[in-house]
Amino acid sequence: MSLIAFDFDGTLSDSEMTVLLAERAGVADEVAEITERAMNDEISYAESLYRRVDLLGGLSKSEVEAAFDEVRIRPGSARLIRRLRENGHHVAVLTGGFERGVERALEREGVTVDTVVANRLPMANGALTGEAEGPLIEGTKDDALESLAADIGVPMASTVAVGDGANDLPMLEVAGLSVGFVPKDAVRPVCDAVVASMYRLGKVLEAHGVLSAKS
Repeated sequence: MSLIAFDFDGTLSDSEMTVLLAERAGVADEVAEITERAMNDEISYAESLYRRVDLLGGLSKSEVEAAFDEVRIRPGSARLIRRLRENGHHVAVLTGGFERGVERALEREGVTVDTVVANRLPMANGALTGEAEGPLIEGTKDDALESLAADIGVPMASTVAVGDGANDLPMLEVAGLSVGFVPKDAVRPVCDAVVASMYRLGKVLEAHGVLSAKS
């Protein structure tokens, strides 16, 4: 068994949850600028998230739910996740994004993963508080990957990390196999392979013996 850990926004999904929320809050340009700076490792992920979420304060619950309803996973993602799980692998999503958006997107495609490690957006009086909470704000994805691998009894050599941005660097650096999904320039040097589709990711996993070509 291997542990396959996917980033979500920009990797497993072509949606950006904070951008979808920001569009409904009327702060899309500000949020996009902060996101880009973080993905290029110009500011820390924690700082960027706190700044973006602060801009979302006051957004109503109905608007938040509507934004999460727009989250989609990439073409081929559901099939690849099913293949991995059918082959006995543990599939995880490790994301600085938000649990509810991940859950909605997977439910829509009728697919499940084994573990989701994500953040949350607290609400009060029917609206976002402008705060965020969860394990992957100050915490890093290498710790999350190592902890999960230890919990399920998978050696780090049998882990695969798939990501695209600077906050994925820690897990890409410690995983047994690191795959960049259209990675940012700061991320590309640490990747063992780079792909631009879930089909190509499947081929990389076949080449490394994680999946069989007939599965």
